[in-house]
Amino acid sequence: MNLDASDLTVGVLSLHNSKETKAICNAVEALGARAEWIREETIAIRIRDGTVELDPPVDVICNRLLLSKSDAPFEELCLGNRLARLRPTLNAPDRTLTALDKYATALALADEGIPVPDAFLALSYDRFNQALDEFGPEAVYKTAIGTNGAGTWLVGTEERKTPTVGMKQAFVQSFVESDAERPRDMRVYVVGDEVIGAMFRYAPPGDWRTNVALGGDVEDASDALTDEVASLALDATRVLGLDYAGVDLIQGDDGWFVLEVNPTAGFKGLFRATGRCPAPFIAKLAIERAGGRVDDALVAELATEFDDSLPACAPDEFADSRSPKAVGYIEEVMVIGTSGAETVYAKSDTGAGRTSIDTRLAAKIGAGPVRDSIRVRSGSLKTGRVRPMVDVVLDLGGERHTVQASVEDRSHMEHPILLGRDVLQYYHVDINRRVDDSQ
Repeated sequence: MNLDASDLTVGVLSLHNSKETKAICNAVEALGARAEWIREETIAIRIRDGTVELDPPVDVICNRLLLSKSDAPFEELCLGNRLARLRPTLNAPDRTLTALDKYATALALADEGIPVPDAFLALSYDRFNQALDEFGPEAVYKTAIGTNGAGTWLVGTEERKTPTVGMKQAFVQSFVESDAERPRDMRVYVVGDEVIGAMFRYAPPGDWRTNVALGGDVEDASDALTDEVASLALDATRVLGLDYAGVDLIQGDDGWFVLEVNPTAGFKGLFRATGRCPAPFIAKLAIERAGGRVDDALVAELATEFDDSLPACAPDEFADSRSPKAVGYIEEVMVIGTSGAETVYAKSDTGAGRTSIDTRLAAKIGAGPVRDSIRVRSGSLKTGRVRPMVDVVLDLGGERHTVQASVEDRSHMEHPILLGRDVLQYYHVDINRRVDDSQ
């Protein structure tokens, strides 16, 4: 087929409100097709007299489900699967399922000869720990499913680890050190059979993780994008059967390794580094998948801007800036470390800049490693006290946050965790709500 774009409707499947989703919707419209934002307010599927009706009626679907951030990933995966049975779908759910699982991704890539760091996964506590010595003094310990650096730690292998973190299976992976002065990796964004751009991601001070969401810096890597690295990124995307992906690579003493392949990678950082936006290329691929034709010159022109304004296809009842979720004065949280997880009551304190955790709880869950220290003022001490800071993952109602929490003795206090503004900035604090009222 060679249809005009105006004859086609592209559905963007996204239950969240990210800038990338808005940019893709706007790019579809700018290329002359109709866009439909498929979300809770708009989607309906009816079977009537043996006929299936899809509302909104779209010709092709771009899958932008952020399953790694969802508190119901299986339900969302099933939603994507239902739609994929009805319409051609970019980043089909069965393909994103493999990419969602970091260990399944490593298995698929290794099986095709694509270099990945050595790794080990076992469900037995004893077998898991017996293998730690193989990875040297330090290794990367991570959950198989996670995003934005949550559930990822650089740990000493002399300490025993659990094969699960919270409810998630974990694995250990060789730590590949970069030759750069600051820890860095390269993110290559692929759409179809084309590399759209590449950037270096640098870890923030005191950290080794390069995630932009954790404060990492970005830099244009176009001049460093060799044919070898571009081929690795394209091959990794092809092996996983994805239509678009952010491929993370790192250079070690033995060459380049693929770390992860993200099917819903954000691209705000990429645009900031390179001045090139993948959204029009994703929109073009969707239109062409439905049999339409697209002006390549217009795609290149649109790629010089990141249009994340509210799309015309947003439902009428949609508010661009929704009120944040509410947390109570006393809130139930799951705190996750390298040795386990505990669900406890935490106190919200908007006057505290940083979250703090009780010493005993930090030891119990294996919080860490120690990143830094902070001096805390005390009314009775002019100099204050020095407290260590450790990495912990906090789960509030399915939303996960990786923070550097200060460790203190809170045995004389009612609650072992105090939530500071590093977490509360994402919520509305309802001081009249206490989850422990019924206790």
